[in-house]
Amino acid sequence: MNIHLSLGPLVSLLAGVLILVMPKLLNFIVAIYLILIGLIGLFGASGMHMRI
Repeated sequence: MNIHLSLGPLVSLLAGVLILVMPKLLNFIVAIYLILIGLIGLFGASGMHMRI
């Protein structure tokens, strides 16, 4: 059985957890999230899939 994990959903999950744990850092976390998702979109993450 192959499980394919992509980078976008993992970044979203991490950002959501950080917002729940540290709500005062909401603006900083959202900014970092948007930058990371933008970079993933520009450069593609086809080579960044992890197979488990």
